[in-house]
Amino acid sequence: MRNILVIIIGSIIVGVAYNLFLIPHQILSSGLSGIAIMLGIITPFNTGILNFLLNLPLLVFGVMKLGKRFIGYTVLSVVVLSVTLYVVPIQAISNEAILSSLFGGVLTGIGIGIIFRASGSSGGFDIIAMLLTKKRDFPLGALISAMNAVVVIISGFVFDWDAALHTLVAIYATGKIIDTIHTNHIKLTLMIITTKGDEMKEKLLANLYRGITVMDGEGAYTGEGRKVLMTVITRYQLTDVKLMINEIDSNAFVNITETTEVMGMFDRGK
Repeated sequence: MRNILVIIIGSIIVGVAYNLFLIPHQILSSGLSGIAIMLGIITPFNTGILNFLLNLPLLVFGVMKLGKRFIGYTVLSVVVLSVTLYVVPIQAISNEAILSSLFGGVLTGIGIGIIFRASGSSGGFDIIAMLLTKKRDFPLGALISAMNAVVVIISGFVFDWDAALHTLVAIYATGKIIDTIHTNHIKLTLMIITTKGDEMKEKLLANLYRGITVMDGEGAYTGEGRKVLMTVITRYQLTDVKLMINEIDSNAFVNITETTEVMGMFDRGK
């Protein structure tokens, strides 16, 4: 329930950023939403409806690769964003295009970032970026910004190059904020020492797409046998993993360290 509420709030923030800061100055956002904004400006169709229709093919593809839960949250985000774009009036908060591009980009980054933290996405290029980060250890915001170069170029040809530069500022700000909030590319190494090694292993394997190494250990003072489980996770998974560990063994000793680099098989099943 908490994730659903967070995704709704994040999607509303993105919609407000579009209609109050970006669209009034013909500034495009990142990804398919940016294309929807452009089409909404040059055609009589509503941006919200266009955003939903453009995202449908990627949502269908994503459910096969990213799982029903992730896509379910993404569908919720796309629907809420589209409704927000339809309901909130398009009205400029500032007459300064550069300020609007900066604040609009920051607000968009905040909205998308918290959507990612809630295990969802706002659709479009976000889905492509999530697929790529599952294969390679890249910063998510940087990937989204790189893919949006085409949006900047389109903006220059359709509107003017001032609008393209403002779009570039907005996309850059969005990418930086996303990487600040959604630290998926930051890895953590967990060393879990527990007397319930088998239960802990089964719980983590059932809920994490990560490999786990199990070693035998012994308490130096008590001489009691223990299991030592070591795994590497992304930072945004840490809260869920803590809950899993506490559920199986509230007395488990857990050492958490930030990992500089991972070599070899990071995902289970590769």
